[in-house]
Amino acid sequence: MAPDWETLPRMLRDQAERHPDSIVVADGGTRMTLSGLRAAASEVARGLIALDVAPGDRVALWGVNSAHWVRHAFGIWDAGAVIVPLSSRFKGFEAAELIAKTGAKVLITGAGPSAAPLADLLPPIPGLRQVTHLDGGGGSAREADDRALAVRPEDLCEIMSTSGTTGAPKGVMLDHAQVLRGYWDWSEIVTLDEHDRYPIIAPFSHGFGLNAGLIACVLRRATMVPIPIFTPDALMSLISAERITVLAGPPTLFHRLLDELDRGSWDVSSLRVAICGAAAVPSALITRLVERVGLKRMINAYGLMEGTVVSMTRAGDPIDVIANTTGRAVPGIEVKVVDDDGKPVAPGERGEILQRGYGVMRGYWNEPARTAEAIDAGGWLHTGDVGVLDAAGNLAIVDRKKELYIVNGFNVSPAEVESLLLREGSLAQTAVVGVPDPVTGEAGLAFVVPRPGAAPDPEALLGWARANMSNFKVPRRIVVVDALPANVNGKVDKPALRKQALGE
Repeated sequence: MAPDWETLPRMLRDQAERHPDSIVVADGGTRMTLSGLRAAASEVARGLIALDVAPGDRVALWGVNSAHWVRHAFGIWDAGAVIVPLSSRFKGFEAAELIAKTGAKVLITGAGPSAAPLADLLPPIPGLRQVTHLDGGGGSAREADDRALAVRPEDLCEIMSTSGTTGAPKGVMLDHAQVLRGYWDWSEIVTLDEHDRYPIIAPFSHGFGLNAGLIACVLRRATMVPIPIFTPDALMSLISAERITVLAGPPTLFHRLLDELDRGSWDVSSLRVAICGAAAVPSALITRLVERVGLKRMINAYGLMEGTVVSMTRAGDPIDVIANTTGRAVPGIEVKVVDDDGKPVAPGERGEILQRGYGVMRGYWNEPARTAEAIDAGGWLHTGDVGVLDAAGNLAIVDRKKELYIVNGFNVSPAEVESLLLREGSLAQTAVVGVPDPVTGEAGLAFVVPRPGAAPDPEALLGWARANMSNFKVPRRIVVVDALPANVNGKVDKPALRKQALGE
């Protein structure tokens, strides 16, 4: 049972009062205790209040994982505002689109992946206040504390960007109460505690990095180690030097870890728990991690931005359950698998996964019609994922109804990549499909039709894509074609393109 904190500001205050000297952030030479985090968050909140940020206003935060990100996130919540995380991989117009969509009043920026100030990439946005660092700003500490204690459980705490099949990213609204409960239960199953040292590899702008990383560590007083840029050898060195105990990431991360172990004499004996969110985890990988690393437990899980945590494997589950399923529904969440008519299917049969319970989002920001499409009148979230429930209630993810594909753990919308590619100017049509990739899990393959008189070069197009979109959205390959295949309804025949892509 989670403590009766109700909101993130109250949780931080209680933790800081009871355990002031617990270190929750280790960022290079920077060590931040709970009392230090509380003081830093209050300072940021005073600065935001001085900038006329009111309760419920949106504040965008843009930068790589760092102590700077942590203190400003909790400062935003202390001010009663809603955090809008921007991916450090965003290019200027990607960031500008989300800022405009959410009506963010203030943008807080830090360093990007190249250590250059991200604010330099952003086109001018009328009325937006841009800052890189917030101090007290002359604001009253009493006013900031009153603001923090006035936050209610049902108030929004974050608007997370998620890829949509229409091409326009959607803003997922989550409140304080559901985030606190969801990641208290998640961390309980993970057995995360004050003795753990946990590198946060997933970006804080991603739901997993923010909620199952940054927030979970403060909930459980674990020491988070923010990772601004991931490299396998640096991770191995970190595990050895910092005595890392918990590691989370896609299967490719753990394959890389084992590859590095085979090449060097790293000491990874401190690792005890690994968390992997994937449709399937090779059983051989789990066996190798247990035997080679001495791992005590591997956990598989399923969640989505719109539904927080859905299912997790549990202690004592056999390897085949961990390898082939994402476990059973977490407390307070109902899961069912239905056919095209919405009727539950028998155990072992495929259907769409529906979820209901406290973890379902409050909706998409300013998009009631799309919210109604996702959440039905009975409160069931239609995930768009295809799954199978076994007799014991273990959920296996077997396919996606949506066209989304996953690159290194990031959902990618083909429609969004297509619309971005069209901005280059030489293309009349684009169609992107996801294909298997041995390194990233999946990758995009783009088929493009030139505009009359244009002769686009695939390598030049890829160069443009790298310069103008997040790296995980950049297609692995671009193929120039005279025309795209169409189905009987005149729409682009994506199955035919996927078949062609797989053949190539």
